[in-house]
Amino acid sequence: MATNVYMEALSPTMEEGRVAKWHKRDGDAVKAGETLAEVETDKAVMDLVARADGVLRQVAVAEGQTVPVGSVVAVIASPGEALGAAPAAAAPATPAGSGKRETGNVATVTAPAPVAVTPLPSAPPTDATRVKASPLARRMAKEAGVDLKLVAGSGPGGRVVKKDLDRAPVVAAAPFPVSRVPHPERTGAPYEDVPLTQIRKTIAKRLATSLGPIPHFFLTTEVDMERAAEARDALNKQLGDRGKVSFNDIVIKATALALRTHRACNAWFQEDHIRYWNEVHIGMAVAVEDGLITPVIRSADLKSLGEIGREAKDLAEQARNRRLQPNEYTGATFSVSNLGMFDIDQFTAVINPPEAGIIAVGSIVQKAVVLDGQVTARRRMRLTMSCDHRVIDGATGAAFLQTLKQMLENPLAMLL
Repeated sequence: MATNVYMEALSPTMEEGRVAKWHKRDGDAVKAGETLAEVETDKAVMDLVARADGVLRQVAVAEGQTVPVGSVVAVIASPGEALGAAPAAAAPATPAGSGKRETGNVATVTAPAPVAVTPLPSAPPTDATRVKASPLARRMAKEAGVDLKLVAGSGPGGRVVKKDLDRAPVVAAAPFPVSRVPHPERTGAPYEDVPLTQIRKTIAKRLATSLGPIPHFFLTTEVDMERAAEARDALNKQLGDRGKVSFNDIVIKATALALRTHRACNAWFQEDHIRYWNEVHIGMAVAVEDGLITPVIRSADLKSLGEIGREAKDLAEQARNRRLQPNEYTGATFSVSNLGMFDIDQFTAVINPPEAGIIAVGSIVQKAVVLDGQVTARRRMRLTMSCDHRVIDGATGAAFLQTLKQMLENPLAMLL
């Protein structure tokens, strides 16, 4: 009996998916659990797996095509089974009122009315000389005169992405590094329209539900990072080749400990109630090729700086390769966004609902300050906290920032 293959909800917020690559073609034998296709969701590139044994038939969605969650994208039939129109089978059932259910780490949704499946012609064999690359990387390579065959890809399946082009050698015809090509290719058109990726669509929707509806207010303080810098240097010498602790790791740890003291800031706004968390899960903003994602360091208040450093590095790498699992980027109780590495002194970050706050971290710079009546150079850093006024009052946010500042200025306070 034929089984429909649905576009599953591969992330908790996914509403549609784009088929990035079919691993199985029309007529291929498949087994339950095998990867049928790679799907670009709003957060990552995930695997769409077979739910039955049989032969893949009636592939209805081409590579690069986007369809809503619940759409039938193919059929798995028994060998030799004759198929007419797609069977009007319902998608996996869901608990009443939930709209979705969890199957391991994969969420599935109730399908809409059955979708008629029109078979697409089998895809021709892939050109063996074609290099896998993101659209942005292809455009950058074309503008800069870089041969993609000479670039090692670090993306999923060896895919060439923007950061690979940033490191790639540039041919003599391109006078600037790839990431700084000053002019687009002259085609005669006044502009170019580029379709939104799934992650940019989600960012647009999330911002529309954040900065407008959420009453933000902002608090800024300046922190003396001299002792934190000395502690970091000492820790990294002791760690040796076992890893490194960054300033961002120290900020995450201090933020988590301060939240444990100020539970009122470790909260979610939930329409008719406020959820105050007893656990501290820090969302860490990471820039990816076409957007931003916040992998989560769970129970950050209970982890050592070394553990936070290793986990942060691993999560950031998975985020850039679009390989995060839903449980790795959901459930944060508070977030940290750091643009200090880009020489940004100060900025305000947008709250990620339902969280009630986020810290924006600026660069560490040498400043002349008065200390014990003497002018001296000290390493200073600005922190700006964005607060949801429905949850956090001014004095509450200020008290939290004061505790965070004290911990960063005296790292030994984290041991108390």
